[in-house]
Amino acid sequence: MNVCVIPARGGSKRIPRKNIRLFRGKPMIIWSIEAALKSGCFDHVLLSTDDSEIAEVAAQHGAEVPFLRPANLADDQASTQAVIAHAVDWMQNQNLKCSALCCLYATAPFVRPEDLENSFKYLKESRPGTIVFAATSFAFPIQRAIYIDEAGYSSMFQPECFSTRSQDLLEAYHDAGQFYWATPETWLRTTNLFEGMRPMLIPRWRVQDIDVEEDWQRAELMHAAIERLSANV
Repeated sequence: MNVCVIPARGGSKRIPRKNIRLFRGKPMIIWSIEAALKSGCFDHVLLSTDDSEIAEVAAQHGAEVPFLRPANLADDQASTQAVIAHAVDWMQNQNLKCSALCCLYATAPFVRPEDLENSFKYLKESRPGTIVFAATSFAFPIQRAIYIDEAGYSSMFQPECFSTRSQDLLEAYHDAGQFYWATPETWLRTTNLFEGMRPMLIPRWRVQDIDVEEDWQRAELMHAAIERLSANV
């Protein structure tokens, strides 16, 4: 049995009520729920939340809300792994035999059903103990990144790379902040989601963190552009 768990706490600070704020006409979390349901990958799509309003919205659109998350897992210090461990513990207490669990973020409107299907295939092909997650490449060589000191002047993190050609630098990637597949056992024992794990690459134009208002506006523009492009294909 495959299970999708969508974490969605109520106390978002930088963008209040982010998980159910309207994103291009419907609550943000609905994009994730619909992708999970359309993928056909899951026997259950569960919501993990501490918030009754989020629970109601999610249930109206096909997610199951069999429990409310405890307060100690609802602040901004709670880790994704702790939230998933709580869901795994609940499933075990209900005698639900889960073989693979996908954590799908509530703020992932760019996720497509086929992303979830393909990443599950990755998981089945991977060595035991693997986490499969969405990733994308950095647009600029990270070896040439700079920081700005208190006086307002720049310094390189790796000044030794100043004269190295971009094409000679090792390409770098980052977590797309969308979804993570693993067995329940792997979720319970892993302390690092990225070390020795298997990224599934998706294009940069389908990746956008949504943490502040500028991110939100950019994401809506990107999402609308993708929809228009798809309609014209």
